[in-house]
Amino acid sequence: MAQQSGGQAAPVAPVEPAKAEDQAKPADQAAPAKAGDQAKPADQAAPAKAGDQAAPAKADEKAATPVPSGEEWFTGSFELGYRWLTDVRGSYPTYRTIVNLGEGPRLNSLDFTITDPKHRLFDRLDARANSWGDPYNTAHLDMRKKGIYDFSADYRNIAYFNALPSYANPFVPQGFNEQAYDTLRRNGYGDLQLFPGKHIMPYLVFERNSESGHAVTTWVQDENNEFAVPTLLRNSTNNYRGGVRMEYNRFHVTLEQGGTTFKEDDQASANGLNYGDRTTPVLGSMLYLKTLQQAYGIRGSSVYSKVLATASPASWINLYGQFLWSEPKIDARYFDQATGNFALLSALLLYPGEFSIGNSNANAPRVLGNGGLEIRPWRRLRIIDSVTINHYHDAGYGMLSEQILVTPGTGPTILDALNTRQVVNYNQQQVEAIVDVTNKITLRGGYRFVWGDATVRAGQLDPAGPLQSRDLRQNVALAGATIRPLQKLSLNVDFESGVTDQTYFRTSLYNYNRMRARAKYQATGSLSLQANFALLDNQNPTPGIQNDFRTRDNSLAVYWTPNGGKRVTVMAEYNRSSLRSNIDFLLLPFLTPAVSSYTENGHTATSAIDFVLPAIGGMSPKLTAGGSLFISSGTRPTQYYQPLGRLSLPLHKHIQWNTEWRWYGFGENYYQYESFRVHTFMTGIRVDK
Repeated sequence: MAQQSGGQAAPVAPVEPAKAEDQAKPADQAAPAKAGDQAKPADQAAPAKAGDQAAPAKADEKAATPVPSGEEWFTGSFELGYRWLTDVRGSYPTYRTIVNLGEGPRLNSLDFTITDPKHRLFDRLDARANSWGDPYNTAHLDMRKKGIYDFSADYRNIAYFNALPSYANPFVPQGFNEQAYDTLRRNGYGDLQLFPGKHIMPYLVFERNSESGHAVTTWVQDENNEFAVPTLLRNSTNNYRGGVRMEYNRFHVTLEQGGTTFKEDDQASANGLNYGDRTTPVLGSMLYLKTLQQAYGIRGSSVYSKVLATASPASWINLYGQFLWSEPKIDARYFDQATGNFALLSALLLYPGEFSIGNSNANAPRVLGNGGLEIRPWRRLRIIDSVTINHYHDAGYGMLSEQILVTPGTGPTILDALNTRQVVNYNQQQVEAIVDVTNKITLRGGYRFVWGDATVRAGQLDPAGPLQSRDLRQNVALAGATIRPLQKLSLNVDFESGVTDQTYFRTSLYNYNRMRARAKYQATGSLSLQANFALLDNQNPTPGIQNDFRTRDNSLAVYWTPNGGKRVTVMAEYNRSSLRSNIDFLLLPFLTPAVSSYTENGHTATSAIDFVLPAIGGMSPKLTAGGSLFISSGTRPTQYYQPLGRLSLPLHKHIQWNTEWRWYGFGENYYQYESFRVHTFMTGIRVDK
C-alpha cells in the first residue's frame, strides 16, 4: 500500500486495482462474503442435552458421546507469503515515502470464526488480521453472547515515512531534510456493549492512539535562521467513555461521560556545524549552530459530557438533539541550550550561546449543540430543519525566558509573555424540503445560513494590535434531484451555491459553487456503467487577499462479468481531474505583493482483467492482469505507474497458491532526482477450512 506524505506535496498514488474476486460487481454493491465470514445466527439453538434424549441401550452406555451434528465449530483461512524486491533504481527515500514495501515473510491475511454450540463464554467469535509485515497492518475481533454482551476490539499500525529529497536543505552539510518523519502510529480501541437488544444498554469504550519514532524538524533562532535538527517524537492520547443507551419504540436517549489524557515528550539534539537556511552573512558574520539540546513536554486532560436523544411523537414527525460539553486543559514546558554563532538584530549583537526556559497553560471550555426535526405533512413531502451552535474560548498564559550568553554565564535576558484570550462562536441553521414529484423523480431544495464571530491573537506584523476580531456571515442555496427514468438507470445531482461577505480565513469558502452528479446504468445483467462528476469553484474578491480556487473531477467506471464471471471479469476506471489555485500574499522581508499559483491536470486509470483458466484436476486457476497509472501536468508534472500480474493456482480443495508481480515507476519532470523504479514479487499459500 502506498504511504502518502502528510503535509507535503507528495504525489498521490493511484488507487490499486481491486482483487479479482471483488471486481465482479459494481462498486456500490456489497462484495460477497468469504467462506469464513458466512453469517451464522448467533442465537442458534444449542444441541439437545443428554437428559432430553431417549436413553440408549445399556451396551452403549460407556460409548463416547457422539459429536453433535450441525455447523462446524471452527471455520477460517490464512495466507502466508514472502516478498522479494529488486534493487531500487533511483531515489530510495522517495520510494519509501510513496510505497515503502519491504522484503521478507509476512502474514497476508487471517480470518476465522468460532461458534460455541453450548453457548458458554460466547456464542460466536470472529477474528481477522491483514498485512502483518507491511507498513500498514490491522487486527479486529468481534465476540458476542446473545442478550448479554457484544464486544469488539480493533488495532491498526501505520509505519509512516516521509522524506522527499526536494524538501532537503542542500546547504546543510549533513543533508538534513527540514520536514522528515520515520514514525510508527498505532491506534486501537475496545468497545463493550451490555445487554444488546434490551431497552437499557450500558456500554464502556477505551480508545488509544500513539506515535513514536524519529524526525527532522527546525530550530528557529530569533527568526534570523532555521536549522534542521534530528528529533525524537513520542506522544499518546487515551480516551475513556461510558454511558447508557435507552431504546424504546418512540424515543431513544444516550447519556455519556468521558475523559481524555494526552502527553507528548519530544527531544532534539545536534552536534556539529549546521549553517541552516541563511546563506548570507548577518552583521558581517555567517550564522551557524554547533550544539543543541532541546526538550519539551506537554500534558493535557479533558472531561466531557454528552446527551443524545431522538423521538417520534407522531407518525409524521421525528425529533433529534445532541448536547456536548467539554473542558480541555493543557500545560507545556520547554527547554533548550545551544552554542554556535547567533545574531540579536535588535541589539546589533553576535553571541556564541543561549539558554531558554518556557512554560504555558491553557483552559478551553466548549459547548456544542445541535438539533432538528423532520416533518411529513403529506405523503410526498418531507421538511427537515436543523440548528448547530458551537461556542468555545481559550484562556491561556505563557512565559519564555531567554538568557543570551555573550560570554560564559553572562549576557542580557529576554522575557516574552503571552496572556491572551481566544473566543469563537459558530452557528448554522439549515432547512430543506424533499418532494417526491413522481415515483421516478425526487427534488430537493433548501437554504443554509451560517453566522458567527471570533476574537484571536493577531500576527506579529498586524498593525491593529495584539487581538483581531472577525465576523462570519454566509448564505447558501441548496438544490438536488434524484431521477430514475428507466429501471436500469438512476441519476443523482446535488448543488449548492454560497455567498459570503465576511469570513474567518482567507482560504475559507467565500463565493462558491459546488456540484456533484452521479449516474449508474445497468446495461445488461453482466455490464454495468457508472459515471461521476464533481466541481468546486471558490472566489474571494476582497482586495489584497484575492483567492481563486477551482477543482473538477470526472470519472467513468465499467464492470463486465459475462456469464456471471465464470470465465472473464473486466473492471476499468478512468478519472480526469484538474486543480487551479491563485492566492495573493506578501513576500518577506519587505512585504512585497506577490501571487502564489498552482495548477494540476491529472489522469488516473485503473484496470483489471480476470481470466479463469481451464481446469486442472477439477480445479480452475485464475489469472489477473492490469494495474494503475497517474499522469499529471502543471506546476509539478508527475508520472506514476503500477502494472501488475497475479496468478491463483488451486493445489487442493482447501489450499491455493498465489503469486503476484508488480512494478512501481515514479518520475517528476522538475525533480528528476526523486524518480525511482522497482520490481516486487510476492508469493504465498492460502489455506481454507
